[in-house]
Formats: sequence, structure tokens, C-alpha cells
Amino acid sequence: MAGLTQGRAAGIRDLFVASDPGLGRFRTAASAGLAMAGALALEYLFARLTHADAQSTMVSMIIGTVVAMLGSNALDGPEVLPKIRTAVFFPVAIGLGLAAGMAVSDRPDLMLVGFVLVMFAAVFVRRFGLPFFFYGFMGWMGYFFASFLHPPMSRLPSLLLAVTLSTAWVLLISTTVLHTRSGTTLRHVRRSFGARARSVARAAADLLAAGEPRRARLRHRLHVRQLRLVEAALIVEGWSARSGALPEGWSATALRRRLLESQLAIESLAQAADALAGPEGEGAGPDAVRRSAHRVADLLARHQYERAARAARALLDAVPDATPGAALPAARQLAAAAAEYVELARRAQQPPRVGDTGPEFEPAVGLVLGALPGSASVAKEVDARGRRWNPVRRLTLSTRQAFQAALAGGIAIVVGKEISEQRYYWAVIAAFIAFTGTATRSETFIKATHRVTGTLLGLVAGIGLAHLTAGHTVTALTVIVLSMSCGFYLVKVSYAFMIFFVTIMVSQMYTVLHEFSPALLVLRLEETAAGALVGILVSLLFLPTSTRDTVNDARGHLFSALADLLDEVAHRLTPALARGGDDSGRPDPDALSRAVDNRLRAMALVAAPLTRPLVWGNDPRLVRHRLTLYAAAARRGRVLAALVREARTPDGARGVLGDEAAATAAAAACRALAAACRDLAAHPGRSLVPTAEVTLRLGQARAALAEADGAGVLGRSAALLPAVRLTALLGELATAPPLRRGGPAAPVRTERSGSPVPPAPVTAPTASVTASLTVARGGPRTPNGVPAAPLPAAPAAAPGTQGHLPEPPVSSGTAQG
Repeated sequence: MAGLTQGRAAGIRDLFVASDPGLGRFRTAASAGLAMAGALALEYLFARLTHADAQSTMVSMIIGTVVAMLGSNALDGPEVLPKIRTAVFFPVAIGLGLAAGMAVSDRPDLMLVGFVLVMFAAVFVRRFGLPFFFYGFMGWMGYFFASFLHPPMSRLPSLLLAVTLSTAWVLLISTTVLHTRSGTTLRHVRRSFGARARSVARAAADLLAAGEPRRARLRHRLHVRQLRLVEAALIVEGWSARSGALPEGWSATALRRRLLESQLAIESLAQAADALAGPEGEGAGPDAVRRSAHRVADLLARHQYERAARAARALLDAVPDATPGAALPAARQLAAAAAEYVELARRAQQPPRVGDTGPEFEPAVGLVLGALPGSASVAKEVDARGRRWNPVRRLTLSTRQAFQAALAGGIAIVVGKEISEQRYYWAVIAAFIAFTGTATRSETFIKATHRVTGTLLGLVAGIGLAHLTAGHTVTALTVIVLSMSCGFYLVKVSYAFMIFFVTIMVSQMYTVLHEFSPALLVLRLEETAAGALVGILVSLLFLPTSTRDTVNDARGHLFSALADLLDEVAHRLTPALARGGDDSGRPDPDALSRAVDNRLRAMALVAAPLTRPLVWGNDPRLVRHRLTLYAAAARRGRVLAALVREARTPDGARGVLGDEAAATAAAAACRALAAACRDLAAHPGRSLVPTAEVTLRLGQARAALAEADGAGVLGRSAALLPAVRLTALLGELATAPPLRRGGPAAPVRTERSGSPVPPAPVTAPTASVTASLTVARGGPRTPNGVPAAPLPAAPAAAPGTQGHLPEPPVSSGTAQG
């Protein structure tokens, strides 16, 4: 019973840690709560000391709380001087908005025109960097307060004093009690990586235990959790570059290597589980083997590493080293991968030897407020839809969104005033927020609908809480702070959660002002729905950034990164005499692998709206399947990089390069695949028919692999097996229809011939190649030639098992024990 309780406690802890890498969401929520609570208290005390009246006190408390809420987000990060430089301009930004609003507050016509202009400016200034995102928002909020609260110009100095007081408070707590420490954050992110690795093992165990009706859904869950593992690894990558983040004795390059080792091991386990869970007659293992594999994955998921290692050893002993069929080798792969991961967990505190890795460490991704960048970083290079002669469509994303926000704001004013002459600003807010934190029209649509949904649900909760807190000001203010903290904590889970708690906050604020009524919240819902609809229509019809165009652009970047990786793999597989010269300054394969991971994450991020049945003319199942193929291609590239990164050592040369003929064949195949990737990147709008270049290059890769098979050297280089599968994957992706509304596009005219190229059969390797791949081949080995785990290793499984070619679990990742 005690063991069961501990297992459940560990599972709950893993769920919390995995959902919040580095405790970033928790830190944001705590910062916002403390900042708002302190600002409320300080503004109230300051008003009492200055003998301000009740209305002035309330206005100062509200505006100070808004500054604290926004400032707590803007001043995130470990560096103190950038925080000071950012905070200095908070009073300037909000003061400009206040002054502009006060100047036109008595002229309704000018005020409405100013509202549109301020909305344009608030979005336009985002182009100047992240601090300006907050400056624009603060300026807009200042104009909003001045326009609707109508304070006289004589009140401007006292309001600026209140803003300065709140700014000083937020700066103080962000550099003291809430100061972000790089080392602590990196430690938390590494724990999140371990928790997410175990969640992959949990998904694999569930897949092995499931019946046929549930396997499709569980395979999708397995894929999603592997992408989340990639995200955690990239966050570690970003924090590794921060000063003072790394543990003593570690380098950023060593940490990257350890993460890649663990990541490849757990992905190998997931791949083997997928193969074992195939339908009967297509590689599915016997029930006894599947149950044993399930036990191994289940123990690993429950953090019982020693028991998992013993179960893996028992499975390896039970499964023969060479058995006809695909299932048993996949079972051996799963056991060997689990053993590899356990061994890495034992060595989690010992940095690996990385040797000379070439250029100085540079992270593959830059963090934004401690987290990975959003979709705007991907869509910023994508032109808006429209006529080619229209120069406006080629403006930068921030400028286009400024025009969109201004137009949506103007229309929302007209529509909102038809609903209510006094409360139309709720429609304006909804229209403005629709273009905050979004980049494509699908994202805008989803965010706007989430705002309406959150408002509707929050209305019910807000009415109930308002009756409970009526007449209790302190309780109402406490609910306001707690609501916003919860909203910030859950906003990355769903924007609807944030708006749910914002609606509760609004109801409590009106309770404090003695203006609350259920009809007021219903009016807010109506205005919000109207503003959201306006935002959706503007995003769809005026300078729209297409989700499909953004996905295709991200796809091109992914293929370019994969091509760079394959070029380096081909170089390192080429025998030394053929390479010639000093290549010590070549790129680090680990860094190139992380660059591929970053591009894969970016593509999955912008394609997320297409995986839901929300976009007209779209098949979510097709998109999810396509993302699985891209992830598999990235994984094969990562495996190749892990195999060759130390291939120049004597042991590594024997284990990876094999003899000269095998190494030459593998290098030729990778070089051809790199050229195919570059052509795929250059033709994002190609149709079902591949270009002549892709057809040629994939044919060259297949020819090199077939020649290696004919010469009997296919089994002499560990790099040939993932190259075989990558060839098949790129062939399938080359003939996949583009993401275009209304079905596949017309055949693409190639640069070489100027005419459509007939589809070439891009199939799996020949029968002789396939037969060679089913031969058992020792155990999985790391690039230096030593066994990857202290247990007997698994031979590679035959192709054809659910479309997978299991590879040996090659080390790379931080296993957090």
C-alpha cells in the first residue's frame, strides 16, 4: 500500500512538473499575485496619506494594479539591469496614454478617433522589441482609463505618481524575493525534462495495454508527448546559455549531449512500443511479449528505474537474439532502450566527455520571458494573402496587425455603441486583444472564441461570487488578486481559463464600486461576443496571414535544417582520405540536431489550429499524420547525428563507419537526401508530383543503399539503417499534398524542365535490402563503439512494423532520476 501511495504521489508530482517547465507559469502567477496585492496596499496607503477622496483613491488603486500586473510579466528574467531599463519607461508609456486620453475626454468624436490611433500605435511599436509590447499595452490602457474615467488634466501628476509608486514596487520584488535565478530555473527545467520523458514511457505503456479501438488515439498521445519532450529539451538549451545557469563541472555542450542521449533512448522505447502495438499480422508481438514490454515501460513511467532495469533484462533473456518476424526484435529494442535510459539516469550528475565540438556553444533557440517563442517568430516572414500587386501585404507582421487592430477597433466602436452607449469599450477590448499574442487568422479565430467562452463561463461564476462578497471589500479584493493569479497560471493551458478568471475579477471590481448587477455581466458578454466577431472577420478578410502559408514556410525551414544536418553527417561518414584538409571547425552535429528540433517545434506550433476540426476545408487527421512523419524524419536525422558525432575515434569508426565501402555508401545516401531536402524546402507549394530534383536525389539515395546491399556491406555501418528509413519518409513527404484550401494544387512547374514531372515510385528498399535489415546485428552501441547499456542489446527490427524501422537507442538527454 505504501508503495502504491508513493507511486501515485510521484505521478502527481510528475504531472505538475511536466506541465510547467522551470515552474515558469507558477512563477508568473505568483509574481502577478504579489505585485497586484502589494500595489493595492501601497496605492491605498498613499491615497490615505495624501487625503485623497474615495474616487481618486479607487482610480489610483486600479491604475496601479494594472501597472503591477503588466510589469510583473515584463520584468521577468535573471538580469537586473535590463529590468531597470525596462521599468524606467513604464510611467512614460502610461503617462503618454493618460495625457492623450485627458486631452480628448471632453470631445467624444476626437476620443473615438484617438482610440483607433492609439490601438494602431500600441500594436505598431511591438516591432521594436519585447519591452515595447508592454509599453504599447500600457499606453493603450492609460488612454482607456483617461477616456472613460474622465479625470481632469490637473490629476495627471498624482496619477503619474501612483504609476511610479507601483513601478517601483514591481521592480523591487522582481529583483529581490521574486528574482529569477538561472541555476535554479535550469534545475527545474531539467526535472521537467525527466518528468516528460516518463510521460512518454507512460503513453507507450498505455499503448501496449490498449485494445485496437483505442490505439489510434493513444498513438496520437504518444506523438504529442514526444513533441513536448522536444520542447523541454529546447527550454534547457535556451537556459544553458544564461550566465550562472550550469551546474559546477558542466558545460552547455555537455548538457546538450546528455539531453540528446536520454531523448533518443526514450524515443527508441516509444518507437518500439508503437511497433509492438501493431495490428495482428503486421508486426504485433505475442501477448506474453507485449505484456512484458508493457511492464518495462510502466515501471519506467512510475520512476522505478531499478525494477525497470531488471524487467528489461528479463525481457532480453526471454526474447531470442535472432527470430523471424518483426515483433521480437522490437521487444528487444524496447528493453535495450529502457536499460539505456536507466543507465543514463544513474549517470545524471556526471557530465559526458564531449571533446572538441567545434564552434562555441550557441543555443538553437532564444527564449522569450524564459519560455519558447510563439507563432509570431515563425509567421513574421510570411506575406499576407492578397493580390500580388498590393504592397501592403508585404509589410511586416507587426505593421499588418497594427492596421488590423485599428480597423477592428473602429468597427467594434460602431457595433458596440449599438449595443450600449456607455459600455461599448468591452467590444473594443475584445477586438484589440484578438490581435495580441496571435500571428495567423486561425489563431485569431481560436483566441476570439476562447474569449467568448471564458466570458460566458465566468459570468456564471462571477454572479455567484459577487453575491458572496458583497459588502466585504477586503474579501472582494482578495478574490481579485487570486483570480488574476489563477488566470496567469492557466493562460498557457487555454486562453479561455484566463478570461474566465478575468470575468470573475471584473464582477468583483464592480462589487467594490457598488455597481454590480447580473445584467452588467450579460452586457459584457454581448459586447465581448460582438468585438470577438469583429476581430475574426477582420483577421479573415483584411491582410490575413494564412495558417497554411505559415505552416508551409515552417516546413521549408525544417527541411533546410535537416539538409544542413545530413550534409554534416555525410561529411563525417566520408572516409578521411576522401575528405581531405582540416575540418576541425565543422558544425557540431548536436547543435544541428537541436536546430532541427527547434524547426520541428515551430512547425507543430503553427500547425496546431489545423489539427482541430475548426478550419474549413481541412482534415485534422491528415495534418496530425503528416506531423508524425515530419517528427519521424527529424528523429532519424537526430539518430544519424548521434551515430557520427564521434565517428572519427577508432572505436567509433569501427561501430559507425564500418569499412570504406559501407561508409562511402552511407555518405552518398545522406548527401543525396540532403539535396532532396533542400529542394523540398525550395518548393513549399509543390503538388502531389515531386520535382525532378527530388526524384533524382531520392533515386540516388536508394541506388546507394541498394548497391551497399548488393556488395554485402549493408550491415557493416550502423548509419545505413536510419538512412534507409529516412529515404522512405522523405519519399512519402515529397508526394504529400500541400496544405491548401480546396485540395491539392495544380502540378508544379520545375525549374529544370519547366514541365510537370511524373511521379516516381518512392518506395521502401528492395526486397534484398529489407531482408538484410532483418538480420540480427549485435546490440545497440554508442558512437564510441561501447555497449549503450550494461544489458544485452537489441537487434534492429525489420521494416514494415507500423511503418517503422526501429533503431538502436543511441544516447542523448538528461535523465532526471
